[in-house]
Amino acid sequence: MIETAEGQRAAGQGRVLAALALAQFICSFAGSNMNVMINDISRDLDTTVQGVQVAITVFLLVMAALMIPGGKLTDRYGRKRCFMTGLVVYAIGALLSAAAPGLGVLILGNSILEGIGTALLIPPVYILTTLLYPDVTSRARAFGVIMALGGAGAAAGPLIGGLITTGISWRAAFVFQALVIAVIVALSRHIEDPLPPDPTRSFDTTGAVLSAAGLVLVVMGILAADNNVWLMVALLVLGVLVLWWFFRHVRAEEAAGKEPLLSLSLFRNRTSNLGLITQNVQWLMLLGSSFTVAAYLQVVRHYDAIQTGVVFTAATLGLLVSSLSAERLAERRPQRTLIMTGFVVSIAGVVVLIALAAAFSSAWAFVPGLLLIGLGMGVMLTPSVNVVQSSFPEDQQGEISGLSRSVSNLGSSFGTAIAGTILVSGLTKGAYAAAMTTLAVIGLAGLAAAFRLPHRRT
Repeated sequence: MIETAEGQRAAGQGRVLAALALAQFICSFAGSNMNVMINDISRDLDTTVQGVQVAITVFLLVMAALMIPGGKLTDRYGRKRCFMTGLVVYAIGALLSAAAPGLGVLILGNSILEGIGTALLIPPVYILTTLLYPDVTSRARAFGVIMALGGAGAAAGPLIGGLITTGISWRAAFVFQALVIAVIVALSRHIEDPLPPDPTRSFDTTGAVLSAAGLVLVVMGILAADNNVWLMVALLVLGVLVLWWFFRHVRAEEAAGKEPLLSLSLFRNRTSNLGLITQNVQWLMLLGSSFTVAAYLQVVRHYDAIQTGVVFTAATLGLLVSSLSAERLAERRPQRTLIMTGFVVSIAGVVVLIALAAAFSSAWAFVPGLLLIGLGMGVMLTPSVNVVQSSFPEDQQGEISGLSRSVSNLGSSFGTAIAGTILVSGLTKGAYAAAMTTLAVIGLAGLAAAFRLPHRRT
């Protein structure tokens, strides 16, 4: 009877982990699968490559802007309720995107509704994992599965999206997302919230509006770089001012004894701050390189969706192999070592992508670099998350989870916006090399942050 009860608990916990990992998979998939649909969507909706780039970037940006409020809402309404609500909103957005008659409706469904849904459902994924797996090794295993599927979603998005787009239609890729959401909902029946919701918890609406507005203005400023330099400067300056206003508001709320959207105490943890930087740069490199390579292959070398997706199989395999080894690696090596190794391998991958693309015209020239990026990302995604989440007690998991996911998705937005803007401005070999070189340089900043992490196991 005891063995049976333990087996049932293990099976139930397995279904919960499957639901959480699939949720991360589909959200990451949504961030990259449109990269191989650039030509198809442009033709079908009578738009441009830049129009599709805007849709992708806005999706990532909405996630980043609302992830902190989404994390905060879990304390008030409960992690499971926010998770389920996010799934429903996401599914509605996916189905609306599948039926979109034009770019505007696609942005509403994919960029806005799917972005809002993701911001509601992703913080609970990380909070629940942290609470359900209390020790570093088991948590590393759980985060390894989640980050493996998350990274695989981002890396395999082009392949799966390419297969669906070529075999059926780009619209069917959004129906696929809705079907995966239905599976997650079925698995989520077994989720039990470890902490009860607290309906009395206040919500800082002013802080939520200011933080979201500031982040939106900054990223939109980057997107405006290739059209109007003065508009870019104006948006960036305005975004920085709004974010400065947000932090002044937070300081005032704390001084008055109120609960702000984001406690400034979160930024007093040096280890967490460095971990957040590594998270931001990791996703910036992954999504930035994904968009750049996919756009270059389709627009410059005229590959179709499935050809482009097949090339990205190398990144998917590399990421899966290294991510699924997260538990074993965590037992043998400090988190700092793993993160540094990941950056070195990923930066090497970017350099190889630049060199081989310049020397060879074959699609195989992109495989070694993408494989290295996948291996590097898989090695460091899990320890970066573990470093941050493990730096705070249970009562701050809602806040830090929202902040952590916001920083990561902001990195994804920056990657697509920065590298994409450089590439779209020229769409030539020179622009491709410039975009990838920019990603490599930013990767060095992530490596520097990883170097400053504590040597001890965390």
